[in-house]
Amino acid sequence: MNIQIFGRKKCFDTKKAERYFKERGIKFQYVDINSKGLSRGELDSVLRSVGSVEALIDCKNSSQDAVLLKYLSSEEEKKEKLLENPLLFKTPVVRNGKNATIGYCPEIWAQWN
Repeated sequence: MNIQIFGRKKCFDTKKAERYFKERGIKFQYVDINSKGLSRGELDSVLRSVGSVEALIDCKNSSQDAVLLKYLSSEEEKKEKLLENPLLFKTPVVRNGKNATIGYCPEIWAQWN
């Protein structure tokens, strides 16, 4: 397995995801999404797995950009805004090759073994 966790240091679900993999002895790479973000290729890979841009957007974020993101018409515009502002991502984004999840999803991660 090649696990990558894109998350935030202060995100409770990110900490739970890290703990999940540590407890099972599964090595992972942690990427701080606030400072590094996702590349366009990583974002496209995650989108193929989760289905829509809407799943990636943190609906609890009340910043002006998050509110405006809801009103952008095309998926491409929403992707561009997410790439510009990584704070808009719902975390953690957990990747295993071509598979990906958004949020804390241990039932899906257990199937990756």
